[in-house]
Amino acid sequence: MLPSLQVGPYTVIALADGAGPFFSPRSEAFPDATVAQWAAADQLDPGALDADGRWQLQFRAFAIRSDQGVTLVDAGIGPADSPAASWAPVPGALPDSLAAAGIEPSEVDTVVLTHLHTDHVGWAVVGGEQARPFFPNAAYLLQQAELDAVEEVNPQLRSTVTDPLLKTDQLRLLDGDARLRSGERVFATPGHTPGHQSVLVASGQDSVAVTGDLLVHAIQLLHPELAYAHEMDPEQARASREQVLHSRTAGTLHLATPHLTEPFIVR
Repeated sequence: MLPSLQVGPYTVIALADGAGPFFSPRSEAFPDATVAQWAAADQLDPGALDADGRWQLQFRAFAIRSDQGVTLVDAGIGPADSPAASWAPVPGALPDSLAAAGIEPSEVDTVVLTHLHTDHVGWAVVGGEQARPFFPNAAYLLQQAELDAVEEVNPQLRSTVTDPLLKTDQLRLLDGDARLRSGERVFATPGHTPGHQSVLVASGQDSVAVTGDLLVHAIQLLHPELAYAHEMDPEQARASREQVLHSRTAGTLHLATPHLTEPFIVR
């Protein structure tokens, strides 16, 4: 049984794609973190530290399923020849996770790419020289600001991801917040990259924020002000993170995170 949350008519399903160590020490990723802050973070998420003291990452996407359709948030690390192969534990298991959830790739009608980092777009386009969208019937949603910054974020992804999606007329460019369905919306959370976006699912008083890399480690839950070395605009990223973590909601806000040990946590 895959981990999932029910929010009204929406089922948010965590889809595992892989697990492995980060490519650099966590002390370099969060250079301002103190010993006490690390100790508190390790207590909150002990699974993020492996036996050798390395930062252990989960790599996952999320499906949002209702009678209105299926939205996929992010596309994981991808197959063995994906752009993430230089550092992530490819091949990923997202196709198997989708199958376990009873979702065929052809059933996915919307793919929200939170940003253009290789571990979030791996299954978006497959096939190498015979490139094809893995989700043939889906509109792929990306912020215009992210496409505008692709040369700065990762120039490789223009030819391997965005150009093939433009060729098949499946790339949809957004400018800030956008409604997906009656209880689903995209909202801009820039900073990690210029066009980073997240997804909110809400019904009644309960909601789930699918955060993308707004949160990559539990230390950011405890200390959202800490700068992460791989944020392109640390101040903007901090503001986006605090906007979500400090938002007022009448009910319960769950966070659906791609890299923490547990896929769902309560803010």
